[in-house]
Amino acid sequence: MTAPRPRENRAGLAVATLLVVFAMFTSMDTIAKWLVTAGLPAIQVAFLRYAVHFVAILVAYLPGSGLSILRSNAPGIEVLRGVMLFASTVFNFAALVYLPLTLTTSIFFAAPLLLALMSVPILGDPVGPRRLVASGVGFLGVLVITAPWEATFHWAMLYSLAALTGASIYFVLTRKIAGVDDNPTAQVFASGIATLALAPPAAWVWVQPSGALDWGLALLLGSLGALGHSLLTRAYRWAEASVLAPLIYVQILYASALSWIVFAEPPSARTLLGASIIIGSGLYLWWRERSLKSGS
Repeated sequence: MTAPRPRENRAGLAVATLLVVFAMFTSMDTIAKWLVTAGLPAIQVAFLRYAVHFVAILVAYLPGSGLSILRSNAPGIEVLRGVMLFASTVFNFAALVYLPLTLTTSIFFAAPLLLALMSVPILGDPVGPRRLVASGVGFLGVLVITAPWEATFHWAMLYSLAALTGASIYFVLTRKIAGVDDNPTAQVFASGIATLALAPPAAWVWVQPSGALDWGLALLLGSLGALGHSLLTRAYRWAEASVLAPLIYVQILYASALSWIVFAEPPSARTLLGASIIIGSGLYLWWRERSLKSGS
């Protein structure tokens, strides 16, 4: 295993990189929605996404690092982390069959709030009343979006909530292995475990893509995943996570534009209201963490 690279102070470049990364991630969801609504099973689309990612990582790092990228200092955590990541992806892709892109993206914004709560039992982080209140307000935003008490509630929102839970656990475990494994090892475990686990069910439900466009989109999906996660790692080496955290919310702009242009699905007023509540809660948590670190 190669040693993690040192951090650098290049905040402007980090911000610009993350803006590109989140555009990539939103494009991935858009491509996935296109493929699953075209008739490809969500498990198959998730398999293609990770298989291309896995191959790209091996091609990029094996020549220079050799088999050392397969050696982890925390294999159990890496395996669980990989399971949570691909489970979150499968549930998210399944939700996209039925739900607008803006809605699934907005629900995902609750991840930092759930992460703040999960970090207590998993990482031993302290939790204060303000964090609890902010998290509670954020989940009210999720309720505004999903409206489980109304007849218009769609059961596929449960897929989005499962994807949110899996992604939040993945993020907590990513924090836990920070400084334990380097980026190539973390990526090869995450993409490799997903590829191996999803291969049998994907083969069972396999639907032949209809043509060159669908195959091209599938390859692009995995390529964006590999490149996006590599750039994400670099961005967090160039600036502190507390500086970059709020940028995640730019995805609602990307999702709104792509959902409207590609699928003719503009965001609903309820989605925008719920997203605003979640974003407001997330930004308060971010500001609170920054204040505590600076001692103000």
